[in-house]
Amino acid sequence: MRAKMHIMGFSAEAVKPLNEAAAAELGAELLGEAIIFITACSCLMLEYWRQQSHQRRKKEQRRLSWDALQDEVGQLALELEALKAQMRAAAPRAALEELRAELREANPLGQCMGL
Repeated sequence: MRAKMHIMGFSAEAVKPLNEAAAAELGAELLGEAIIFITACSCLMLEYWRQQSHQRRKKEQRRLSWDALQDEVGQLALELEALKAQMRAAAPRAALEELRAELREANPLGQCMGL
């Protein structure tokens, strides 16, 4: 009570004793406010934990999605390299076949030689 009086700017030296009814009412009010305060703090803490849990799940989901995309990019890079190798191997063969066809057209005797 002294602290309350001091905060409010009163400088009372002596505090009058309360009668039993006033003390019970003040105690009930204090108990009610404490229960409301504890309930509000509990709700805030539960909401904070819920948000943290949601953020952790969301972050984990993003990480898994990122890992899947990286795996897919790696797989596509391997497929690209395989296709490039096939193209490198196929290009000389196609050019060789074109040259053989041109030789056959230009030299009909070349067919007899096995070209």
